[in-house]
This record gives sequence, structure tokens and C-alpha cells, in this order.
Amino acid sequence: MPVKYRIEKDSLGAVKVPAKALYGPQTQRAVENFPVSGLPMPRAFIQALGLIKACAASSNAQLKQISKSTAKAIRLIALDIAAGKYDAEFPVDVFQTGSGTSTNMNINEVIATLASKKLAKPIHPNDHVNLAQSSNDVIPSAIHVSATIRLHKGLLPALQHLQQTLEKKAKTLKTVIKTGRTHLMDGMPLTMAQELGAWSAQIEHCQQRLTDCLPRLSLLAQGGSAVGTGVNVHPKFASTFAAELSELTGIEFEPNPSFFEALSCQDTSVELSGHLRVVAIAIMKIANDLRWMNSGPLSGLGEIELEPVQPGSSIMPGKVNPVIPESATMVAAQVIGNDATIAIAGQSGNFQLNLMLPVIAYNLLQSIELLTNTCHLLADKAIATLKVREQNIRKNLNQNPILVTALTPVLGYAKAAEIAKQAFAQNRSILDVAEESTTISRQELESLLDPKNMI
Repeated sequence: MPVKYRIEKDSLGAVKVPAKALYGPQTQRAVENFPVSGLPMPRAFIQALGLIKACAASSNAQLKQISKSTAKAIRLIALDIAAGKYDAEFPVDVFQTGSGTSTNMNINEVIATLASKKLAKPIHPNDHVNLAQSSNDVIPSAIHVSATIRLHKGLLPALQHLQQTLEKKAKTLKTVIKTGRTHLMDGMPLTMAQELGAWSAQIEHCQQRLTDCLPRLSLLAQGGSAVGTGVNVHPKFASTFAAELSELTGIEFEPNPSFFEALSCQDTSVELSGHLRVVAIAIMKIANDLRWMNSGPLSGLGEIELEPVQPGSSIMPGKVNPVIPESATMVAAQVIGNDATIAIAGQSGNFQLNLMLPVIAYNLLQSIELLTNTCHLLADKAIATLKVREQNIRKNLNQNPILVTALTPVLGYAKAAEIAKQAFAQNRSILDVAEESTTISRQELESLLDPKNMI
């Protein structure tokens, strides 16, 4: 069935817009100009834009720059957009104009269309919806707002859940002593609780890094207008807007003391992305440790058994793979790649404006979302449900030649190394070889070589 169109005009002339579309000519031009990826801006970003438009309308009404009825209509529709009611009306590709003007005009046009119908009078996307705003301060503000909300409501709670799950599991493993490994080679023993405790500390530090970034994320560009001078903006708009947004979200926001900095660079986004990369690297480390420890079941380390969540092979019956940690490693790789993109985009601030804002927003929010979901999966389907194969752990530990390290203070490094090599070559225990080649009693050797005394 052919698509029906209506004709609308903007400053460049007439444009054919789908008859049922709530957006207008500038959005349609962007749809036609950027058939690049098929990736629209993230839902979290559209939510932030809706919140910004709602608070801008309320602020303009308070400052008597717009009628209360117009502001009320804009606010209600903007909040509906923030809630996800009109997601299909935001088709503009991520890879668009670097300032994100197309997406800003997209929401302006949708709100103007709906507000005009609601009030039965013309509401202009620029003169009313975009009053006291510019794409140049709206889009950077939306990046900060969306990232802040997703950190508070998504990633930080997810990291806390992962940490708590690790701590809970560690408490059950205090008596399980295993072979430590350095360079993937046998090392001195430690408890599994100590091993999981290291993972927990990594995740705790990740939370601290992200939390440390929040005060800078709370500083908004809104009020800077086109280049940071606040042209066409009421002097009290920025502070009024920040107060409105803080009340609406329950998160404290304030105007950036330097709008010029807020518009011309994305240093805080680059900083946040760097912290997200650290989270990804921590996740990669934990996931790979789980994969190694789960390897086998016969010819690998076989220290743990991860929950079997799906068949592992289309040709090998009975095979089960560590798919949750595998998924986590791919997420980590994606986040690290996203960080490289954001780093390149961050240095693309030319004079008074960064010109890669949409791709920064997309990659930043994708990284936050991927890590949020992965933390929950690792916690619930890997850490919480893993089983320890204590028999395998004890067997490996008892044959570990590196236990001879405990004899070094008594025998010296050279003699201890000789015993270790002989034990390994003859596939015998350190205890037996040491008893044969030293004058130390077996009872004393048993005490010296007891892994419990080494942890």
C-alpha cells in the first residue's frame, strides 16, 4: 500500500512528510539525508530529551517567557515522550549532524504537532518548544542527564548486586584451599574466598570510580545557547531549569559554571567512558577466570562447575559451555571499542562546539546498558550458582610442587628447588621427596607443608 504524504515547509523549502508522522520537515530531511546505520538514538537519550523539554517549558513559564497554557501542554507531551509513548516518532539515525540538531528538531516537531492539536492553536517547534534553547546546549545536556539517570538506576545498582553476590559466595568458600596461579602456572595456595574477594574489590573500586564522576556529570550545558554566551536566554533560565530538572528526576543537577566548556568539549563523557572501560576490563578478568576454573570437565582445571544453562554443541552431545562468561567477554570487548570511539569523538571539539555528540551519546549509553545487564547475568547465572569441585581442587593442591616454597626458610632456595623438580619429574608429593632428601621429620614436614599454614 503506497505511503501517503503531506507537504510541509521549512527554511529550505517544501518537503514531503509521511501523512501520519507527528514529526515535520526537518526530521524528514534528516531521515533522507542519513540512511546510514538504521540505528536510532537510544531510548534513554530520548527520555532525557523529553525531561529537558518539559523542564524548559516550565522554566520559561515561571520566567514569563511563554504562556502557562502553552507551557503546560508542552510539558505534558514532553513527559509522555520521556515515558516512551512516542518512540516510533524518533527515526533519525545516530550518524547524523554532529551537533545532534536533527534529533533536537525531531522532538521539537513532535511536541509542536501534538501541542497544536491539544490547544487548537499553532505551537511552533522553534519559537515555543525550543524557546531559550539551542541544539548546542540541549544535546550535551541530554548526554549528561541520560548517562546520570542510567548510572543511578542501572549500572551502579547492578555493580552493587554483583559485589554483594561475590561477597555472599565468598563466605561459603572460606575453607576451600586451592592452588594459586601466576603466569598460568602453579603458585602458592589461597582460599577461594580470597580469590573471589579480589573480584569483589575490583567491582567495589569500579563503583567508586563511577560515583566520583557523578558531580561532573551533574553540571549541565543548558542555558549556554549557541556558543556559551546564553544569547536569547533569560538570565535566570539556567538556574531555574536545573532546579526543575532536579525536582523532576530526584537527582541534583546544576548549571555548568562555564557554558563555554560545556559546549566546546565532552571531557566528562570521555572520563565516564574511561571508567566504563575499567568496568569492562574487570568483567573480562572475572569472566575469563570463571572460564578457566570451569574448564574440563576432565582435561581442564575442573575447579568449579558453572550452572548449565543451554546445550553447548550442535554436534557433540552432552557438551555444556560457559556461555554466560563468554557473553560477558564479548560485552567487555564492545565497551572497550566504544571507549575508543568516544575518545576520538571527544577530541573533535572545534572552537565552541563538539561535533560528534550523537555518536558519543549512543556509545556511552550502550556501554552503560551492556554492563548493567551483564553484571546481573554474571551475578545470578554464574557466581551465585557455581558449584565447587573440591575433590579436583584437593588433588591438584596435594601435587603442587610450589608448596616447597614453605621449606625455603629452612633448606634454602637451591635445595627447595631441587626437591620441587624431583617431585615433579617423579610425579610424587613434595612431602615424600623432602622426607627422603632431608633430615627434617615427617611430622615437622607435614606442618610446614600444610596449605592451611600458607594462606
